[in-house]
Amino acid sequence: MAEFKFVINDTKTGKTYQRALEDETLVGKRIGETVPGDFLGLEGYELQIRGGSDFAGFPLRKDIDGPVRKKGLFGPGVGVKVDRKGMKLRKTVCGNTITVKTVQVNLCVKKYGEKALDELLGKAEAKAE
Repeated sequence: MAEFKFVINDTKTGKTYQRALEDETLVGKRIGETVPGDFLGLEGYELQIRGGSDFAGFPLRKDIDGPVRKKGLFGPGVGVKVDRKGMKLRKTVCGNTITVKTVQVNLCVKKYGEKALDELLGKAEAKAE
């Protein structure tokens, strides 16, 4: 089983939470799809896949179809930083489909559940004794 790092963005508060799991429920899903948050312990939540990166650090890009890694000519956007207007660079990026070689998956909350995210995923406060 592959271990994924899930980065969950709370759009209301602007906080980000991380969770690492060995779970293959998102394999085959694409960027932009909405998934239930039950596999992360977030009952009642709906999460949207916003991006990610593979084991070598190449970012997933929405406009490249399939579970492939391609070298393309891109303007400014995901995985490309340009210096001047109209400049394009040839960069290696991954396709928009999550595979077992994907290491990090970025998720955004679209529908909230009953409990707060800070309560479910936040760090447990150390009790002073």
